[in-house]
Amino acid sequence: MRVVIVDDDTFVSGALKTILESGEEVTVAGVGKDGKEAVELYHSQKPDVLLMDIRMKEMSGLEAAEEILSKDPQAKILLLTTFSDDEYIVKALKYGVKGYLLKQDYHSILPALQAVYSGQSVFGTEITAKLPELLKERKRFDWSEYEIGEKEQKVISLVAEGLSNKEIAKRLFLSEGTVRNYVSQILEKMDLRDRTQLAVYYLNVR
Repeated sequence: MRVVIVDDDTFVSGALKTILESGEEVTVAGVGKDGKEAVELYHSQKPDVLLMDIRMKEMSGLEAAEEILSKDPQAKILLLTTFSDDEYIVKALKYGVKGYLLKQDYHSILPALQAVYSGQSVFGTEITAKLPELLKERKRFDWSEYEIGEKEQKVISLVAEGLSNKEIAKRLFLSEGTVRNYVSQILEKMDLRDRTQLAVYYLNVR
């Protein structure tokens, strides 16, 4: 897995590089110090995952993520911060960021990178616990507007819980391929980019 690290604290970025390269799973393809460098490194290095601080002086990680994802919606970005900022969390989700962890969860960084690399969305336990409250304003919604059936609604609810296709298949007694097709069809019907946006949408309207 090729990873680019961006943090305006060189001590932090250096420590992360050392930790991640201590094993054989991760190669650090570049290190930057602000959002501008994050954008440049992403396009020049094409990393599998971009690990980036969210608050930086020249250009924030959130701004960089928005710019990168606007051009490459498939970009895998894991945001890292010391701040559990509600507004940042919601914006990160809407932009399509694949993960958001607090820096103090250092032991979770490598597993989170692996999960994001494999296509999952990862949010720290403290952040995940806050999502229902952050998205508590619900609105009446008719799933039939998008021709979403009962089985598809069940798939959506399990995606929102963070389950993988394999886990959903086991829960609903379906094949993994069938679940994958359901998710693709749902995203197309609702004109959504990925599972993260689907989860945010579901939490906001259920």
